[in-house]
Formats: sequence, structure tokens, C-alpha cells
Amino acid sequence: MKPCTPQHILVVGATGATGLLLTQLLLELGHRVTVVVRSPEKLDHLSECKDQLRIVEASVTDLSLQEAQQLLIGIDAIASCLGHPSSLKGIFGKPRRLVRDTIHLLSAASISLHPPRPVKLILMNTSGNRNREAGERRSFIHLVLIGLIRLLLPPHADNERAAEVLQKNIGQKHPSLSWVTVRPSWLIDQEYVTPYDVFPSPTSDPIFQGGNTSRINVAHFMTHLITDQSLFQKWVGQMPVLYNQEQI
Repeated sequence: MKPCTPQHILVVGATGATGLLLTQLLLELGHRVTVVVRSPEKLDHLSECKDQLRIVEASVTDLSLQEAQQLLIGIDAIASCLGHPSSLKGIFGKPRRLVRDTIHLLSAASISLHPPRPVKLILMNTSGNRNREAGERRSFIHLVLIGLIRLLLPPHADNERAAEVLQKNIGQKHPSLSWVTVRPSWLIDQEYVTPYDVFPSPTSDPIFQGGNTSRINVAHFMTHLITDQSLFQKWVGQMPVLYNQEQI
């Protein structure tokens, strides 16, 4: 990545598989990063970056609007890598609207501060979430399966509602908040960043022919959106889809 002006970024979901990679990349580039985590010990290996890293030990869903406002003072960008743990409690337990409620809270708090320039908000989502505003279509069998997933797996509905907060509540031309919703396909682990492609919409059915997207590539793209203004402007107000290049 080319050198960029240091920024102050809030990362939620920083101890998750993708959020941790994003936090590391941002710190390596010299940015200041604030994270809200319930288990700060998961970030002990970042102790050498203590001058850049501020750790707030809390559950983001427990923050009041006033606490969120204090957290966001001086923040240039917000990155959400929040997700539900892949356990019975994580999938079916509370909070069922973890991502949606967090995006609603942080966007409302950010807007209420009337920042001098729009704060960037980057939301990690899923290619299984159809961008209805862009007129994306799906096969009948796909829609049936997604309907079942929505009913049986609450995290998918949470992802849909989180994206709707940005599309419907914020819109594409808000003076205080600009956003991009990043939609990876099937997530896999890889050690290094590899070539990847970004499209406005899925190039194949996300369920039946979804392809793979490595978590490190998602973190890399989100970092670029935060630090490269021209790239951010290309995708602002949209829901780009990421694929590892070799999977196309």
C-alpha cells in the first residue's frame, strides 16, 4: 500500500478472525486504532503498538448514545467486522441483532457530532445479502433457501438489517456519514494477501457457486477503502462483492 496520512479508526469486532487482521494492517500503516472488545487479552500480541492502540473494554451493544458519542470524538472512520460466533449460543442466543444495533448506534452517534467532514463507515457483510436497491435478482430456489436461512439462522437476518440501516436510514448523500458495505463470498483463511476482484454485484449465485474470499483479502480491501479516498469514492454508497481472483 502507498503511504497515507495517519487517521484515527474505530474497529468493532476487532478480536474476530477478520477484525484482528484489519486491526493489524491499520496499525502497520501507522494509524491510530480504537477497539471496543470484551476480551482485551486477545490483543496482547499487539502490545508493541500500544502507543497507537486504544482498547476500550466493553460490549459495544451496552454503550449508551452518550458513551458512543464520547468514543467517536476525533474518529475519521468506523470499521465493523462484527459477527456472531459459530456456536449454538452465538447463532441463536442474544443479542440477535448485534450487527444491526451496533451500526444503528454508531451511525447515530457519529451523525450527532456533526463532524467537519463525513466519517467513513465500512461494514463487513455477506454476498448472500441481496442488494435490492441495486436491483439484484436471484433464482426462485435461491430466494426460497435464503428465506429458510433467514428464519433458521438469525445472523443472516442481522446482516440484512445492518445493511438496511445504511441504505435506508443514512442514504447515499448524508453530509456527516459515508458508507460502503463490503460483501465477501465464502470466507476462508489464508496467510497472505492474494489477488482478488471486486464487483458491484455477485457474478454467480452466492449459495450454489459462490467462490471463496480470504479474510486477509477482506481486511486488505477494507483498509484500502479507509486510506485511499479515490477507491472509497468509487464504492461509496454501494455494496461491492469480493472474490479471490483464482476462484472466478
